[in-house]
Amino acid sequence: PRCPAPAPLATPPDDPLPGSAVPLSHVEAGGRGDRPPLVLLHGLFGSRGNFQTVAKALVRRGSGKVLTLDARNHGGSPHSPLMTYEAMSLDVQHLLTHLGITKCILLGHSMGGKTAMTLALQRPDLVERLISVDISPVSTTPVSEFSAYVSAMKSVKIPDGLSRSAARQLADDQLRPVVQLPQLRQFLLTNLVEMEGRYVWRVNLEAISNHLADIMNFPVFHKPYPGPALFLGGSNSPYISSKDYPEIQRLFPKAHVQYIEGAGHIVHQDKFEEFIAAVLNFLPPP
Repeated sequence: PRCPAPAPLATPPDDPLPGSAVPLSHVEAGGRGDRPPLVLLHGLFGSRGNFQTVAKALVRRGSGKVLTLDARNHGGSPHSPLMTYEAMSLDVQHLLTHLGITKCILLGHSMGGKTAMTLALQRPDLVERLISVDISPVSTTPVSEFSAYVSAMKSVKIPDGLSRSAARQLADDQLRPVVQLPQLRQFLLTNLVEMEGRYVWRVNLEAISNHLADIMNFPVFHKPYPGPALFLGGSNSPYISSKDYPEIQRLFPKAHVQYIEGAGHIVHQDKFEEFIAAVLNFLPPP
């Protein structure tokens, strides 16, 4: 019998029903069964790989199992034209149901932090406690730089047949005029992947640019989340500011705000040890 030809690697199909949840690509790191599982949500242009070393460190130091996942339109998760916090929260809820997780500890960075807050406010029964890394439940102002990054990524042109390192170098050169920071360019370039001999972005730039206002904003909620919450900021980052405290307090009355000295926006990368210690310290006692 003839073997069927391997299916071509296509970009993940668009979600047929924009209102429905998409099945998120995820990885589980086994931890203690007697402790609540931790779910880690990455930020814009990131992927579950951003939290790989964090997941390993937490498990090694006695946490429950740790789940890292790719948000819709990111990493290995399906693409969808819809990119709101309600939609992203629903994706995570579906995954929890699918895995039989009835209560978890949610930790999210930046966009992932806003998804985590949305889920906690919508379904407090699913969230034992919440950690928001360097983001507040308010509108985040620097929209302009992100839209500039999106346009810069969209305009990157790479001829077919280049080696991976040559393709990356070329993309890096093309991004440099708009994205001055080398670390930020390196971070964006983690999304450059090869498919059938061509280089493409694995993030859905179309959906992200159409929903940039939603991503920078935060949905309106009236009923607070009653569980413990930790807002863990970088001392060198503007994303959790004292003017956000009243809104943090209103929606998360049991919130505690803590800054990690010397860390910027990507707290877990800038001050890894201090970040892990702060998270472990906030977990429920074994």
